[in-house]
Amino acid sequence: MTATCDTAFAVTGIGPEPYALTPTLSARLAVTAAPGEAVHAIALRAQVRIEPHRRGYSDAEGAGLVELFGPRERWHDTQRSFLWMYCAAMIPGFRDRTEVDLPLPCTYDFEVAGSKYLHALREGTVPLLFLFSGTVFVKGGNGFAIRNVPWNCDVAHDMPIATWQHLMAQHFPDTGWLRLSRGSLDALSAFKARRGLLGYDEAVAELLATGPGEAS
Repeated sequence: MTATCDTAFAVTGIGPEPYALTPTLSARLAVTAAPGEAVHAIALRAQVRIEPHRRGYSDAEGAGLVELFGPRERWHDTQRSFLWMYCAAMIPGFRDRTEVDLPLPCTYDFEVAGSKYLHALREGTVPLLFLFSGTVFVKGGNGFAIRNVPWNCDVAHDMPIATWQHLMAQHFPDTGWLRLSRGSLDALSAFKARRGLLGYDEAVAELLATGPGEAS
């Protein structure tokens, strides 16, 4: 979809950035200047939000979303738009139209609501909303003029969940991330050592398989 303002923005697609060291998606933006206007540069910022109410969910997906939205009967009240990330890009000068990549740095940290939501999805698309802001530098007869990207420059875009799944499979094959307090990490390390286990994954699996009184 396209946002129409003095400078128009459209998200034409999102894909994994293949050469990034950390998990990064790349949103392809089509940017159109006002008729007859020469844009010197745009310092673009974007707030990317997830709008969960814009799609349906299977029973398996619903089970994974209980922590975020509660039981399904409450979703009418709890499924609100929420922040996924902030991102930015510097767009070089152009006339009429240009296309640029907007980097979207991602995390698999399960303390982040966006990661919990995306991990729960099995198929379909992720309903995103790009809220653009920033500064436009325009060439004029007396030098340069500066104006803000208007507040109404927002674009809805549905990203296939397979895009995010492919990105995480590249960087974290068959794994996820949890953040533990130092005390919990020390206790888990001591448990792993006592049981002679090779890794933390094995330690967690054994703890899940035993009762509370059998973990010592």
